[in-house]
Amino acid sequence: MKLASVAIAAVFHTAVCAVVKLDSDGTPELEFEDLTVVGQTGAKIHTTFGDDVRGDFKIPLYLKDGLDPESKRQRRAERSRKMKSFTEQPLSNNTAILTNVKDYYYYGYIGVGNPPQKFSVVFDTGSSNVWVPGEACVSDACNEHRQFKNAGSTTFQSSPQKIQIQYGTGFIAGDVGTDTVQVSKSLVLRNQSFAMTSQEDKTFELPRSQFDGLFGLGFTGGAEGNIRSPVDSMVQENVLKSPLFGIKLRRDSLSGNGEITFGSYDTSYTNNLEWIGVYGDIFWTTTMEGILYGDEPQNYLYGADKVSAASGVLAVEEKARASRKALLDTGSSLIYGDPFSLAAMSTRIGANPLTGEIPCPVLASLKPFHFVLGGKRFTMQPEEYIFHDPATGICEVQWMPVSDYLWIMGLPFLQTYYTVYDIKDHRIGLARMRQ
Repeated sequence: MKLASVAIAAVFHTAVCAVVKLDSDGTPELEFEDLTVVGQTGAKIHTTFGDDVRGDFKIPLYLKDGLDPESKRQRRAERSRKMKSFTEQPLSNNTAILTNVKDYYYYGYIGVGNPPQKFSVVFDTGSSNVWVPGEACVSDACNEHRQFKNAGSTTFQSSPQKIQIQYGTGFIAGDVGTDTVQVSKSLVLRNQSFAMTSQEDKTFELPRSQFDGLFGLGFTGGAEGNIRSPVDSMVQENVLKSPLFGIKLRRDSLSGNGEITFGSYDTSYTNNLEWIGVYGDIFWTTTMEGILYGDEPQNYLYGADKVSAASGVLAVEEKARASRKALLDTGSSLIYGDPFSLAAMSTRIGANPLTGEIPCPVLASLKPFHFVLGGKRFTMQPEEYIFHDPATGICEVQWMPVSDYLWIMGLPFLQTYYTVYDIKDHRIGLARMRQ
């Protein structure tokens, strides 16, 4: 997809309006303001260096727009075939197979109710709620997908609670109920609260959103409506062999899908896992200390000097609070960060800082970017941070401006690293994916 100019608030997948000025030396100087409506929560967030406040934040889930008409037609037909044959596909013991939709997102299947009603969902580490379309919903997005029928489940329990969730792209509202949620053959949550939507915006309409709903993999602290998150339910109900899960996402160019394994992970990666701590109890967020290019000393992370300058006097906990934060987010299509860092990164490699386009012939001469997360360096090669569309011959960066301090390490990064999420010890293990 062609990236929109950061001078415009790009519909669906960016919430930033940026104004470009030329500095005295002719280099672009970016100013931006956040135009998004955010969800009310009261969860802890960090908006300035060293400031710990309670307030608003937006559930990430940034989805790319795009898909040409023919691809849309093919995806609609493919989804129809999959949905018709789904009842014949058994769920594995503890692994859910994920379908890759053009590297925009991955979806798998769950069952809700008794007997289980099947839904396709995005397993999203950047949110903590479960929701599926409700049968009372009249939005086009609901009518185009499977809808949960309360009366069809013998174990459903209603409640008077209502919920609204504003995502980075998309909005839903609905009623909260409790029922059995089956994630795999051996993983069943007996009393999981979830939302049945009564309203969904155009973001979740076909053909763009081939999935029915979302399955949040964050912690209860990040759940709207004070609802216990499914991963915390898994631990409390003792349904996991070990309190963790592993996610493997393969690129579409490699004809790859993905998988999520609950209670264990691919042990062939054990010796290569680098463990980093999770900051807070909302989502799978860690600290971010730097962005380096090749073997150059310059740190491209805007504001990193504030942490470095104080590193000699701050305690470890204070340094963590002062640094930027990065969320590993399986529900976001790109890497999203502050426009100042991204403009500098684009300029360094010769990409247009506004459109993100870069001449394809220069790819061979580019160096890797190194993202320093949790104090450890994780590398992305040029072919991993640059998207090359062979159909159009266009090459473009895989990042987009969206926030001031919180970075979203979406699919391009997570397709590069196999990730293990340790629920109990609040840590993430990363190992470079094998092709």
